[in-house]
Amino acid sequence: MAMPSPSTEAQPEARFDNAPKFDDLDRLSLGEIADMPPALLLALQEEAAAETARIKRLKDRFEAALAQRYGVATEAERSAQGKTSGTVRVEDAGVMVIADLPKKVTWDQDRLAAMATRIREAGDDPTQYLEIAYRVPERRFGAWPDAMREGFAAARSETTGKPVFRLETRDR
Repeated sequence: MAMPSPSTEAQPEARFDNAPKFDDLDRLSLGEIADMPPALLLALQEEAAAETARIKRLKDRFEAALAQRYGVATEAERSAQGKTSGTVRVEDAGVMVIADLPKKVTWDQDRLAAMATRIREAGDDPTQYLEIAYRVPERRFGAWPDAMREGFAAARSETTGKPVFRLETRDR
């Protein structure tokens, strides 16, 4: 599909009377959506972003209300079970409320490295106790001298993620 060349003149504000709205996209094929004028695609993208933000705001509000209603009861149940985290169940008028409080554990990487060294020096294999992962930050890799990068190149692979498109007006 040939892309129209950008004009140096300011484009008038596009108006799309009877144009599809974001909620109409379900009934259109991908080709029909793709063939829409860029200004309409921009408007739909902005509507999608606003709807996403609205849904997130409503979901956060709803979850806060659930926490307000059931937080004390689920904490009491968790405490009664001798738990500081995990899943508990309480019943409210025939509705089972399942509340999960996930445990988040972080490890001090410098201390773990020191422990791995001590285990290795004691003649044991630290991988029997620890998962050891090696990573090279991409910015650091890009800043290395060519000879250094060449030595690591065989250990590096690159893939891509899902493409993301963002539309803006030219004056942004």
